[in-house]
Amino acid sequence: MAIRVGVVTFPGSLDDRDALRAIRIAGAEPVPLWHGEKWLSDVAAVVLPGGFSYGDYLRAGAIARFSPAMESIIDGARQGMPVLGICNGFQVLCEAHLLPGALIRNDHRKFVCRDQRLRIENADTLWTSGYQQGQEIVIPLKNGEGGYVADENTLNELESEGRVVARYLQDNPNGSYRDIAGISNAEGNVVGLMPHPEHAVEDLTGPAGHGTDGLPFFTSILQKLVGI
Repeated sequence: MAIRVGVVTFPGSLDDRDALRAIRIAGAEPVPLWHGEKWLSDVAAVVLPGGFSYGDYLRAGAIARFSPAMESIIDGARQGMPVLGICNGFQVLCEAHLLPGALIRNDHRKFVCRDQRLRIENADTLWTSGYQQGQEIVIPLKNGEGGYVADENTLNELESEGRVVARYLQDNPNGSYRDIAGISNAEGNVVGLMPHPEHAVEDLTGPAGHGTDGLPFFTSILQKLVGI
């Protein structure tokens, strides 16, 4: 039986179907989850997809954080359930205090959309174990509020504990402190990532020469859960 991985759809989600497809390509069973329902359909892991949940009113992710589904996800994450937040999902995780810091408007005040080079800084989380430490990858990036910020003590803690999961290379697309593109919680089961690995899971549609660079984000969780 395939591992069931849920993807939450909020009002304004854009990349939920892409995430479901990436999960299927990775070899798991994708399970659509609705933001208004607490029951998580017995999934083993959850992906919070990109988009503009609730139109990004108040702050990006601020309203989605209080949805019924998030109540169950927050409880599950604190008990060790794997959760991946992509772009808007990363914002939701920060608003839910499952990850520290916040995502703010890009420092150049413009929406950015491009293929982005990253370096995997931590290959020991549940979502990155399919990579090599220090591996460089290219996956699409698209955001208007992608600048990761935190106070110096938090940044130093993330660095010292190896919780910076991915870092921007070549140039910083949104002003994120210390070029941070993704982080994890202390346990490594919750990961937030601003770029979009679900858009780089096959050669036909992924970045040229790097079409499947994002796929290990989805296969890693299967390797950890069932050892395939």
